[in-house]
Amino acid sequence: MLINPDRVPDSRGSNYPEQFKHLVAGRIKKRLGNAANLQNFGVNLVELAPGSASALRHWHEKQDEFIYVLSGEIVLVTDAGEEVLTAGMAAGFAAGVANGHCLINRSSSKATYLEIGDRTPNDKVSYPDDDLISEYSANGWIFTHKDGSLY
Repeated sequence: MLINPDRVPDSRGSNYPEQFKHLVAGRIKKRLGNAANLQNFGVNLVELAPGSASALRHWHEKQDEFIYVLSGEIVLVTDAGEEVLTAGMAAGFAAGVANGHCLINRSSSKATYLEIGDRTPNDKVSYPDDDLISEYSANGWIFTHKDGSLY
């Protein structure tokens, strides 16, 4: 199926609990995988405004993730520290590896990248810097505190 990204609607906002939403307010996704009716993995074309983050620093128990920078400059934050990524650079995050990661645009210009992840059921996401855990259910993502209480 041919996809024109200009015709794929922008997806803004986040399903994070309210106190975390402002951190990703400058993130705009075009869900290219959904536009192609893909079932086993997702592909998002992401625009990250200056000062915005891709997500809270996190890692998935069951989902592999991969990013490829198309334009601009973004900072990859992991347990090892920070590294600047520019156009043509890529990074992958294997499922089950407890190395939290996120991208932050600390430049003065927008950055774009492709974000690819599988859709393995029953995934659980840990956020090492925040009191947050998320688990995928039939009703979507459920967010809890690390003690198990709901947000």
